[in-house]
Amino acid sequence: MIIDHNNPKYRQKWKQAGRNKFNGAFYYSKEIVKNIIPNVDTDRNWITVNVPGVGCDKSIFFVHNNLHPEHYEWIRDYGYKDVVLVCGVPETVEKVAHLGKAIYLPLSVDVAYVKQFKLQKSERSGSAFVGRPSKRTMSGIQLPEGIDIIEGLNRPDMLAKMAHYEYVYAVGRTAIEAKILGCKLKKYDARFPDVRKWKILDNKQAAAELQKLLIEIDG
Repeated sequence: MIIDHNNPKYRQKWKQAGRNKFNGAFYYSKEIVKNIIPNVDTDRNWITVNVPGVGCDKSIFFVHNNLHPEHYEWIRDYGYKDVVLVCGVPETVEKVAHLGKAIYLPLSVDVAYVKQFKLQKSERSGSAFVGRPSKRTMSGIQLPEGIDIIEGLNRPDMLAKMAHYEYVYAVGRTAIEAKILGCKLKKYDARFPDVRKWKILDNKQAAAELQKLLIEIDG
């Protein structure tokens, strides 16, 4: 069974998110379904989105919210058993370990897809923040005045626009995409003081790593 971004309850929640709906979790779910799940051999179920009550036993849950991992407490509340929680940030592993078997799998992207938006170095200039509108208002955020803001766009439009900048303020998968486009990363989130944290990793490489981790868990 695969419960993903097409689930009706998730779609209802997603539509209500306004300009924040084009987020990393939504597009990561799409790539998990397209590039990771087909390349992993397991009899476990897959849960690629976070909707309380939408889950099942013996599942692989992808944890998208590293700032508020408590949003996954419903997994325990509903009593789901034998679950694996895949975390894209090492620090999140310990925070959700009480819910099941928590593992670290570095964030990945569809590298070939992103590369098609890359421009020549001479076409890149200026600085921009790229991310959800809600991220700019979180505590610990330090953005310089006068930079451009790229937010509320669907992924292809976002990538096409981000490709024009020399410096990009971003975290997570967006930061990885910026590096693929040749942009230079700038720090803005106190939680991630070292931009070298975001390393380019293709979804299919991540699938191979996940396969190894699942073999260790399930044999």
